[in-house]
Amino acid sequence: MSLKLEQIDQAIKILERIAEDTGVPRNIRRAASESINMLKRGDLTPGLRAANAIGILEEVTQDPNMPLFARTAIWQAISLLEQVKD
Repeated sequence: MSLKLEQIDQAIKILERIAEDTGVPRNIRRAASESINMLKRGDLTPGLRAANAIGILEEVTQDPNMPLFARTAIWQAISLLEQVKD
């Protein structure tokens, strides 16, 4: 498996933990789920999938209701996805 796909898989695992955590507000879990769906799309290139997922995640990073651990995890996923280029 290429490095790009490994980084996407790592980001998906991080986002799945957020999406399944009921202690995280619903809008943030929804953004994590939408990002996971975007990253799993097979019809787009890895770089485009990563860029679209980053766009979704960046919208919720400034939410004041986000728990600190979730914010840290989202930034970790974003930093992994920023390395994925076409």
